[in-house]
Amino acid sequence: MRNYELMFIAHPDLDESALNDLIQKVSSWIQENNGQIERVEQWGKRKLAYPIRKQSEGHYVLMNLALPPVFVPQLERNLRYLEQVMRFLITLQ
Repeated sequence: MRNYELMFIAHPDLDESALNDLIQKVSSWIQENNGQIERVEQWGKRKLAYPIRKQSEGHYVLMNLALPPVFVPQLERNLRYLEQVMRFLITLQ
């Protein structure tokens, strides 16, 4: 298991319950594949440096995780297909 940081920007039109459902969905993917979530920080709605999908704001979420390295490509693929996630980045800690 390696330690990773997952940062994603969710669509700004999501309300608080929809954002929590999105975070729960990502968390369940991680836990189903023997990963551990160490910390979840919601940074709130912030202005983007440049427009993404014609949006100028987004909900920022930072997650610190411990994952098996073989699961990272699958997590990236799952995040890519979520319409609520505008951008994401997974990095080693």
